[in-house]
Amino acid sequence: MEELKQCLLIDDDLDDQEIFIMCIEKISNNIKCTTANDGVEGLALLNSKTDYIPDFIFLDVNMPKMNGIECLKHIRQMEHLRNTKIYMYSTTSESRVVKECTGLGATDFVAKPARSVELKEKLLKIFGIVSEINVSIH
Repeated sequence: MEELKQCLLIDDDLDDQEIFIMCIEKISNNIKCTTANDGVEGLALLNSKTDYIPDFIFLDVNMPKMNGIECLKHIRQMEHLRNTKIYMYSTTSESRVVKECTGLGATDFVAKPARSVELKEKLLKIFGIVSEINVSIH
């Protein structure tokens, strides 16, 4: 049996959280996704449980209280999360913002897709899951 992967989504948009979780549930039973509604809540979760080490963190750029860039800076200073892959996950995909985020230690930048099928395809690649494609042989 595959090892359970931990995923943390930090995003203030509840609809985006719901769509994200739905896509994860469709692609794998071995990924547990936890959510936080903003950078402050996300950092509180990561600081309160030093044994909670997500394999993947998805971080929205534009959020109230603390934006994703500030949150990224804090996460990258946490020793126990130095190997965690952090994906900026946002509707903002300006090259200046992308460059700043990757310069601060983000693994990559994922633009929020308009359709859930596109998100599912992106997540399959990020999680390294080979989707089962039905091939008919004639």
